[in-house]
Amino acid sequence: MVNRPARLSNRQIWLVFAGLLVGNFLSALDTMVLITALPSIVGDLGGLNHISWVVTAYLLSSTTSAPIYGKLSDLYGRKRLYQLAIAIFVVGSIASGLSRDIVELIAARAVQGMGAGGLMVLSMSIIGDIVSPRQRGRYQGVMGSSMAVASLLGPIVGGFCVDHLSWRWAFFINVPLGVIALAVTGTVLKLPARAIIRRRFDIAGTLCLMGSATAVLLAVTWGGDEYAWDSPVILGLALGALALVALLIRIERRAIEPVLPLRLFRSDIFDVTVASAFILSVGMWAGWVAMPVFLQVVVGVSASNSGLLTFPLLGTVTLSSIITGRLITRTGRYKIFPVAGSVVATFAFFLYSRLDADSSRFTASAFMIVLGLGLGMWMQTLVTIAQNAVDYRDLGIATATLNFFRSLGGSIGATLALALLNSRIGGEVASRLSPTELGALNPAVLRGDPKHVDALPPDIHEKVAHAFAAALHMSFLSALPWGLAGVAVILFLREIPLEDDMPVASELTDDVESTPPEHLSPIP
Repeated sequence: MVNRPARLSNRQIWLVFAGLLVGNFLSALDTMVLITALPSIVGDLGGLNHISWVVTAYLLSSTTSAPIYGKLSDLYGRKRLYQLAIAIFVVGSIASGLSRDIVELIAARAVQGMGAGGLMVLSMSIIGDIVSPRQRGRYQGVMGSSMAVASLLGPIVGGFCVDHLSWRWAFFINVPLGVIALAVTGTVLKLPARAIIRRRFDIAGTLCLMGSATAVLLAVTWGGDEYAWDSPVILGLALGALALVALLIRIERRAIEPVLPLRLFRSDIFDVTVASAFILSVGMWAGWVAMPVFLQVVVGVSASNSGLLTFPLLGTVTLSSIITGRLITRTGRYKIFPVAGSVVATFAFFLYSRLDADSSRFTASAFMIVLGLGLGMWMQTLVTIAQNAVDYRDLGIATATLNFFRSLGGSIGATLALALLNSRIGGEVASRLSPTELGALNPAVLRGDPKHVDALPPDIHEKVAHAFAAALHMSFLSALPWGLAGVAVILFLREIPLEDDMPVASELTDDVESTPPEHLSPIP
């Protein structure tokens, strides 16, 4: 059986695309709202030692759920899964807004992440279903720009909630948006019928994949903070992750429908794309989560204004993403864009590391423009490259695998940046304040709560701002080596010109000829 998706009219494609934009907008808006509101959330709920998990729990659950969505969508279709992801995301948002302490918030954020993992993966996979490889650049570019637009609004919404309402509304606002997303996708998301072979889902492989990712994140989060890097706990987690990866490889070699097909990694193009996405995401998120703290605590702007100051970054991402997508569609060539984008992003990481307590708002905004230019050239382009490198039958899981490693890299980057901040801020403050000043200091100041920092006497405020700038320096600096490594890897990318024909899947039973399908049915 050959699985060839039908070619839709431009009107049908844009109707489907409209449904995807709504769901992606929901996910992107939430991420930027949270980043802006995070200092105030921690100031209210406490738990500075666990602040990284507010971000990490979300990224971890979205990371580990992505391959599940991708594989299930290859087996059973994508529309119903996409709507289920929206519903899960909304439930997690409600639970986050109702959280009474940091532990409840972390758990709720994990639920949110389970929904977000599907929103990202399935939207990109559906584009691959209905658009030819060469045309995907244009649509992926628009998708990236829509996420950037949501990110532009996110800091404003988050800042408004923090300054005038409550940080809880940063989550509650997702509820009406989620209802709209469900309504729009239910109405306009009409996918071509596909005949898909249904097989047993790879539960064992899924558990190993989730377990290994969790072990890595726990080791990174706890290492150097709660436990020494050479402690039995951290070493045990590292060894456990390696053992689970080895077991995963063994399971996937034998599985009928592996959750992470090893055949994907036979393509050198796919390998380079995934490695680049992982490495650069570490650096990107290291700078991303540290910037709001820098703007609100060191520079001294309000949450709303810190959101406005991200306009240069996200506006540049929008413009760069759209232009890149159109150029890829026009030429059918792609390698120059991720290479150039990686170089520019790495230069931006270097600029970030030069920020200090005397840096102005204008300087921070100028550095963000440079980063936005680089991100716009490589973020969405890698999706097109990865999809073009694999057979159509693996489109969903290939997209999910790319997102898995990108999210895993983001989780590590965010965790490392915040862990570096937490490990240094106490010592930096203590070295600048007298014992009397230090004893009278509100603990919320060390949590980076902007309201308590602003309330400090001018002389102490200046010392605390310099302390945070010194502590954040290492967070920003940690992004630079990852950027350099990303540039080195992407140079090995081999280019295959993109075709304007719709993809054709190989025989779905090629790898499992000895096992007949359970049944065949059309999936919308």
